[in-house]
Amino acid sequence: MKNESHILVCPPIAFAASAFAALGSEQRLSVLRTLVRAGPGGLSVGELGRRSGISGSTLSHHLRILVSAGLVTQEKRGRSIIAGAADMTTMQALSDYLLSECCADAAPDITPEKVHDHG
Repeated sequence: MKNESHILVCPPIAFAASAFAALGSEQRLSVLRTLVRAGPGGLSVGELGRRSGISGSTLSHHLRILVSAGLVTQEKRGRSIIAGAADMTTMQALSDYLLSECCADAAPDITPEKVHDHG
């Protein structure tokens, strides 16, 4: 059942395009999913590399792109750099961007609720 308290907030098209372009790499998508799985505390870059199987300069390159696209944050904690997934509101906004127009041009008797559940 759809959460009725969820407020649809779609990002500007330029932000959405940048974020989706950043996810156009299997490795970056893997890094982001690893961070989402880790939860709000994020992971040290070393642990992120271990869990994702991507390390060194390759991981730094992918993190730089994800940070630039607004999908990942980085902060220094002591001697470690912690990478964390972006606010889940940002992730939901990207999903909403795709789904907000679902079935908009379909026949009048076709509504998203009749065809599929957007969760």
